[in-house]
Amino acid sequence: MNTLEVGKTAPDFTLPDQNGDMVSLSQFKGKSKVLVYFYPKAMTPGCTVQACGLRDSKAELEARNTVVLGISPDAPKRLAKFTERDELNFTLLGDEDHAVAEAFGVWGLKKFMGKEYDGIHRISFLIDENGTVAQVFNKFKTKEHHDVVLAALTAS
Repeated sequence: MNTLEVGKTAPDFTLPDQNGDMVSLSQFKGKSKVLVYFYPKAMTPGCTVQACGLRDSKAELEARNTVVLGISPDAPKRLAKFTERDELNFTLLGDEDHAVAEAFGVWGLKKFMGKEYDGIHRISFLIDENGTVAQVFNKFKTKEHHDVVLAALTAS
């Protein structure tokens, strides 16, 4: 895994959202910061806690000119269920072939209960208005993710 680093240009991408609409990272360039957060699977306990924290922080994120894009290898149909079930108020994107996860360097070997497999690592990137990686968040608890992000946005 070769994770994107601060100062690098974020690779542009276009993925389907929970409604089947195509969303590109480049559509935010020059307008707002973007928190691109990768998570393993919609509707699982850790991913739900993380998503709900971001949902509840939407006003604070918007006050700091930041849009949230959550990316997982789930199909848009599953993302729609996740959005509806947990009343999520931000965009979820389906990266079913994990090409975007690979471009950001978050797809790689994982271990769970003694088994090894390839999957998405829970890493987030704060992309500035120019499309540059301003911050990488890779050490946090799912329930504190939104607080870590808000603290970084407040400090900058």
